[in-house]
Amino acid sequence: MEIIANYGDILLILAVVFGLFMAWGVGANDVANAMGTSVGSGAITIKQAIIIAVIFEFAGAILAGGEVTATIRKGILDASVFTDSPHLLVYGMLASLLAAGMWLMIASSLGWPVSTTHSIVGAIVGFGAVGVGVDAVAWGKVGSIAMSWIISPMLAGTIAFMLFRSLQSLIIDTDKPFENAKRYVPFYMFLVGFVISLVTIFKGLKHVGLNFDLGTSYMLAMGFGALVAITGTMIIRRIHIDPNENKDFHFTSMERIFSVLMIITAAAMAFAHGSNDVANAIGPLAAIYGVIESGGLIGAKSSLPIWVLLVGGGGIVFGLVTYGHKVIATIGTGITQLTPSRGFAATLAAAATVVIASGTGLPVSTTQVLVGAVLGVGLARGMAALDTRVINKIFLSWIVTLPAGAIMSVVFFFMLKGMFGA
Repeated sequence: MEIIANYGDILLILAVVFGLFMAWGVGANDVANAMGTSVGSGAITIKQAIIIAVIFEFAGAILAGGEVTATIRKGILDASVFTDSPHLLVYGMLASLLAAGMWLMIASSLGWPVSTTHSIVGAIVGFGAVGVGVDAVAWGKVGSIAMSWIISPMLAGTIAFMLFRSLQSLIIDTDKPFENAKRYVPFYMFLVGFVISLVTIFKGLKHVGLNFDLGTSYMLAMGFGALVAITGTMIIRRIHIDPNENKDFHFTSMERIFSVLMIITAAAMAFAHGSNDVANAIGPLAAIYGVIESGGLIGAKSSLPIWVLLVGGGGIVFGLVTYGHKVIATIGTGITQLTPSRGFAATLAAAATVVIASGTGLPVSTTQVLVGAVLGVGLARGMAALDTRVINKIFLSWIVTLPAGAIMSVVFFFMLKGMFGA
């Protein structure tokens, strides 16, 4: 308690700085997950991707980021272990933020699309198990999180597979793909609007003081979905078939319709990414704030201040703008060749998976989710459509991330103990 009382302000300042650093890493590395498919398919440019992502990543972090944050700050460690030594929890969370941020900076500089969720969870487990004791880690919760890393890419891949198969059946493999695209794409637009708005209503709007009952929530989500569909339909009507552009590729005109849809799904994925991955940056920051605000009481109830979410959202946006382009190409073009229709199926599947996870409070890896979704689209076209070398490289980077975050976290934890006292 004495250390918290003497150094509380300094520790909180360090937490904000390290939290911003971690959020920067999230924006720099994980933006590929939100924007890679859109850029890789040619639907939008990198500049347009950054503008869309800045708006919707920030909105997702602010409106829907609180649920997953609670899991990161409370669920991974057994808080009772730190009752008599709350400063150790603060040291550990500071070490975790710094370790994960450092690893993301290294990975981003090398162009590796690693998992920010793996980075922070590995870092927290590392300091807890080695620095404090194995009893400090809530292994049951860690197990459920680890299970979600297996289930979520499989779920995303399955959804993407079915979505692309439906596109093939209704639009691509028909005699009139352009006309059928105009007919059916608005229904897919409705689905995008419905999914994203539902999670916002259920889990996000409570941060701004708005609560709706179940029936009202579904009605509002359906209304927003309809609005998205109507707006999209009005834009699509202006697109006309051009026989000349279809000479080299029969589906060029049809893909232009999906390019419109990709802009909407890019926004949806950016929102979903912000809502889920903001927790990786601000979960430890929120935990530190709670301990310091209460004067060292572990488990004391404290609301999540809006400025904490702003730190996370702002850091993500800054990382995206300054360094995000480094890792977009791997997911956008490396795994399989994407067109707007393929990119749409992958992005919507990933967004749906992430918002489901965000709503249930499980911090899934958006890297894994989107890779799973892109793999699902590739499998729908046949194994030959996949670049296994790139896939193996991505899988290897995931394996390295966990121990890298854990090792650095342990080192930084003992350094902080030496600086401020045990």
